[in-house]
Amino acid sequence: MVTRAESAAATRRALLDAAAELLDLGGPEAVTLREVGARAGVTRGAPYRHFAGKDSLLSAVVAETWERLGDQVHALRTDLALSASERLCGALRALIGVGRDQPHLYQMLFRRRGHRPGERGEGIERVRRQLCGPEGDPAAAVRAAGRFQDEFLAIVAALVGERNARHYGALLLTSAHGIAGMELSGHLDTDTWRTTGDELVNTLVRMVAGDGETA
Repeated sequence: MVTRAESAAATRRALLDAAAELLDLGGPEAVTLREVGARAGVTRGAPYRHFAGKDSLLSAVVAETWERLGDQVHALRTDLALSASERLCGALRALIGVGRDQPHLYQMLFRRRGHRPGERGEGIERVRRQLCGPEGDPAAAVRAAGRFQDEFLAIVAALVGERNARHYGALLLTSAHGIAGMELSGHLDTDTWRTTGDELVNTLVRMVAGDGETA
């Protein structure tokens, strides 16, 4: 027999999955609690019992994405069969991969502060303030993003040392973000630049590894 808690967890899972699907299909504007509920096949009032509104639902999707990225980077960091450079390349590709596979979701990960998810701009501070409705944890996305950062910095440190990790970590993340943005906009054209995002990641890691050894 399914308990009430199990039923609630299944409903929440279905709502989050439906929201992510709608986000992929049409961006934040396509996500409404009514459409999410219909896609998830739940009662009309169910979304409102789990989420305070559209903001909290989308923010929960963002939090889960950071959790997933954190898991992927942790798995890379602890894979002893990989070299330090291979781990770092994998971590950067995991982030860029979200941009390739889920561009609307990727853009929400890096919104500017002080705007609604359906508008331009969404920062981690807004995610902190409003996440999962009355029963949600408003710090979940902050913790998830922080965990991703910590796992990523640990991988960078293994290549360039603790002292240089934050400097090169920032360089690598901003570069990866630029690669993702160029791919999303269609400006990283292989005919024009004679290269790909993956090749650029490899070059970045080689450059950082060489520079980090002499820094």
